[in-house]
Amino acid sequence: MKMLTLPIVAVAMISAVGLAFAAEATGTIKSMDPTAHTMTLEDVQVYEFAADYDVSATKVGDKVKVTFDVSGDKNMAPEAAVAE
Repeated sequence: MKMLTLPIVAVAMISAVGLAFAAEATGTIKSMDPTAHTMTLEDVQVYEFAADYDVSATKVGDKVKVTFDVSGDKNMAPEAAVAE
């Protein structure tokens, strides 16, 4: 039984590392709410930004790439960049 413990722990650790990576979404901005610090893409996904994020770098109609982490039922995004 002890011989199986190490491989099982190793697989669990590798799997957990994979969960820590952020997700990405690319799409066109449908709407923005600077007061709520949110951006909605055309696929109706809403991304929430930190209060100090400057949303003026993007506008409705821009195609953007959003990097985000899922936190509960929210898509928390540290930034959004205009997609090339």
